[in-house]
Amino acid sequence: MAKKSSMGVELLGIVLIIVGIGLMLWGNHKSGSFISQLNFNITGSHTDAVMKFYIGGAVSFIAGVLLYLKKK
Repeated sequence: MAKKSSMGVELLGIVLIIVGIGLMLWGNHKSGSFISQLNFNITGSHTDAVMKFYIGGAVSFIAGVLLYLKKK
């Protein structure tokens, strides 16, 4: 029974890693939009939407790695 639970945690970790990478890539894509580029050139920072994707992706990725590497 413990082995089944461990496999579920590993699978959840892999899913979170994939979601995290996807969110970061999506944020990178959104940062190339005209409005985001204009905002970056005027203020020197990315829009809130882009930052949410970057932060959400990083948190998801780190949580996924920690779950995947969790001791069995």
